[in-house]
Amino acid sequence: MDRATACERLRTRSTPWDLLVVGGGATGLGIALDAATRGHAVLLVERDDFAAATSSRSTKLLHGGVRYLRQGNIRLVREALAERGRVLANAPHLAAPLTFVIPAYRFGERLMLGAGLAVYERLAGRASLGRSRILDAAGTRAALPGLRGEGLRGGVRYLDGQFDDARLAICLAQSAWDHGATVLNHTELVALTQRNGKVDGGVVRDRETGESVELAARVVVNATGVFSDAIRRLARPDAEATVAPSRGTHLVLPRHFLPGEAALMIPKTDDGRVLFAIPWQGRLLLGTTDLAVPEACAEPIARNDEIAYLLHHIARYLDPAPTAADILAVFSGLRPLVRQSGAQGTSALARDHLLHHEAGLVSITGGKWTTYRAMAEQTVDLAAHIGGLPARPCRTAGLALHGTPAGPAPAAVDAPLHRYGSDAPALRALAEADPELAAPLHPALPLTGAEIVWAARHEMARTVVDVLARRSRAMILDVRASLEIAPAVARLLARELGCDDAWAAREIAAYARHASVCCLPATE
Repeated sequence: MDRATACERLRTRSTPWDLLVVGGGATGLGIALDAATRGHAVLLVERDDFAAATSSRSTKLLHGGVRYLRQGNIRLVREALAERGRVLANAPHLAAPLTFVIPAYRFGERLMLGAGLAVYERLAGRASLGRSRILDAAGTRAALPGLRGEGLRGGVRYLDGQFDDARLAICLAQSAWDHGATVLNHTELVALTQRNGKVDGGVVRDRETGESVELAARVVVNATGVFSDAIRRLARPDAEATVAPSRGTHLVLPRHFLPGEAALMIPKTDDGRVLFAIPWQGRLLLGTTDLAVPEACAEPIARNDEIAYLLHHIARYLDPAPTAADILAVFSGLRPLVRQSGAQGTSALARDHLLHHEAGLVSITGGKWTTYRAMAEQTVDLAAHIGGLPARPCRTAGLALHGTPAGPAPAAVDAPLHRYGSDAPALRALAEADPELAAPLHPALPLTGAEIVWAARHEMARTVVDVLARRSRAMILDVRASLEIAPAVARLLARELGCDDAWAAREIAAYARHASVCCLPATE
């Protein structure tokens, strides 16, 4: 996956693309992969970097949604549980089952929770990860070391899925490339072209060089998430809004606050939400909030009251309780929820997706990471119909993604280089060839110089933010440590990209601004 090659394809293609996909998040990348495996000529452009916005800022869960079951959305839960099983099977180097425990503090609560989770498992059918179990108080505390014991009556244990969202997005980009798609980051759609009132292509601008190219396409797919209304208005300036953005904020804490292997699920907060405290890459991930925002922005920032909300609720369950001083990083993402009249707050909005077309532009929004593949399948079906493309069946349900090991995957998802899957031996060889690249860049972060070089050569990383926020997860694992290694990352990246010291200095400053604004608690 090479950006220079992608740019050359962009400039020299003389025939229309079958699909021009706008947006390099989970949905857009899934669409590019699906369409490419059906034999269509696909170009995907992303204004920033793959998964730069919502798709790298999730709660890292593959799940049907226990609370959607409580809301009565059986169809969504059933679909998501089926898709959960497909992601676990198709990307075992990036996703794995995870044990969750819901503690019960009221009489009869265990039986009620157990009954609900039994229904949850039945909806999964053959994709079930295993039966839930009702636990006594001792069993609950054994599963959740650090849990407060006062008034504890027991709990319920169940299984769901966990993954690395940004790494899966990169994997989807690589998979799409492997199957013939052209994917290009840091390239922005600036206009849509139309003929006889129908969209027939667009103008894209390389944000690195400033060069603009007009492209013809049989169908344009708008998969820009929270920004989809802005793209729609390039075709129809009077288009009504379909997205109701909602901000979800997460805290990253030291693992010692919940040192076991299970995740904690808090089934109901003061405002009726569900919260999770999840072991993830040697840290504890706590989230999330759900606040309506008036308009989408590229860099959502957590408010102090959101941080206080999360700390307040987790303090009811953990002893000792984390404080603001313990936070390693904060991150927020915007959900592209489908706007509904009469909904009381964004937490009441369903996580269903909306797929429609107008003037030849196909738009997809809403949904969730877990169902990205099913959303892509439906979108490509519609796009092929609108664009007059050959009707070919979807091939992604059982498609092993880039890096999937040929044999059984290692048991520990957090193992060094596990996330590279079958690429790991080549990366190890790179480190062995240059011992300076083999050592970790920081004792608090699982990141080596070899991974920086690999990201530049094989994963289209172009900036320090690309590397530390998405090719690795250093920025959200420990934002202060990531700031310390930013100069070393910039120097390695400059060498790989053929850039000078002035470029590296600009990158260091840009990363410092980005990480400080987006991931440090506001009090700092």
